[in-house]
This record gives sequence, C-alpha cells and structure tokens, in this order.
Amino acid sequence: MTRHVVAGAGLLMIDLDNTLIDRDAAFRAAVAAFLAEQRLPADDLAWAMALDAGGYATLRDVAAALLDRYRGRASSAAVHALVDRGAADRVVLTAGVREALTRAVDEGWTCVVVTNGRTAQQEAKMRRTGIDRLVHGWVVSETVGCAKPDPAIFRAAAEAVGASLPGAWVIGDSARADIAGAAALGLSSVWVSNGRAWAGDSCRPTHVAPDVVAAIGHVLGVGRR
Repeated sequence: MTRHVVAGAGLLMIDLDNTLIDRDAAFRAAVAAFLAEQRLPADDLAWAMALDAGGYATLRDVAAALLDRYRGRASSAAVHALVDRGAADRVVLTAGVREALTRAVDEGWTCVVVTNGRTAQQEAKMRRTGIDRLVHGWVVSETVGCAKPDPAIFRAAAEAVGASLPGAWVIGDSARADIAGAAALGLSSVWVSNGRAWAGDSCRPTHVAPDVVAAIGHVLGVGRR
C-alpha cells in the first residue's frame, strides 16, 4: 500500500509491534480471555506470554505448544482463534502516537511501517488502529519475502513509497531487528526502550527514547535543525 508522497524532510521507517502499538498488552488481554473462556488456570498467563516471546515465536510453534498443553481441555478452534486473531483484534493506537505520526507527515516526513510477521495479521492491526490512513505505506516480511534485520526489507520499504535510503531514520523496539538492521545500512536509528536498558553489543542506536512518541519527536527535532 502507498499513498501520495510529498517531497520533504526525509524517510522515517517505523516498527509496528511494541513500537507504534502495544502488541504485548493486546496479546496478554487475548490470552487472559482465552483462559477464562476455556476455564483454564489464570496462572498460565505468564507461561503463555513467555512462550510468545514478545511476538518473536512463530505462530506455528505457539499453536503447537498451546494445543499440547491444553489437549482435551480447550478446543482447537479456540486455540487457533487466539493465535490467528488474538492480538490483532485488541490492539489500539493511543492519541499521542496518532498525533506524533500526523505531525511527522505534516512536517514533510515520508512515513512507512516496516514489520515482520504475517501479512493478514499485520495489515489487520494497521486497519483496526487507523495506522493505514496515517502513513504513506508499509511492508510486511511475509509479503516481501525477507525480514528485519535483512537490509532488503528496508530497501523494499523505501521503494514502496518512492523514497531514497540516504538520510533515513529507523525507529523500533528491537535491538536486533530494528537497530542492527539500520546499522547494516548506515542509517540513523532510535531505539524505543519501553523501560528496558540497552543490552546490544554489536551496534548502538543513534538515540534512545522511552517510547515512540518521544522517538518521533527526536527525529523531527533533528530534522528542524
């Protein structure tokens, strides 16, 4: 998907899960509802969140583990519904993030979402939250056949919106997928810490921000200098 790009400040590539949206909170709520509906132990929430690994575990592995653990106690349909739609059905976009994205576009930045995952799920999240109407475009790893930190997905993102990579910024919460990916291309980056300490050793972000609103604000501030 792309929309009309106005020449301006530069290219801003932003991660989706746990950056623009709180994907973990949405999945946690979905799991809690699943456990309650299937009359399973509420204490299993912590196990399920660890299994999910912040969305980095494959959907196939998550589904297989859930089916094995709850064999004879939960319906397979309920398990697959949780894995296929759980987080996508519950994600929200905060007013602050919406305003930050709108401000970036208004100031001439070309904004594109760069996300790993299944196309149907990731696009459902963007449409549910309205992100699809705020950014100039997006690329999903399943669609383009490569995933962060592979430089190819960032090149695909630039091509999707007719922008060039030199001078681009990458914003994301993953040291490996986002920051290492940016570093491989020599791009500036902002790591969204979400309350964590930086633990990467192969590269460092250009800047660290507590959340995506602050991250976007930093990039816009640099662009005004």
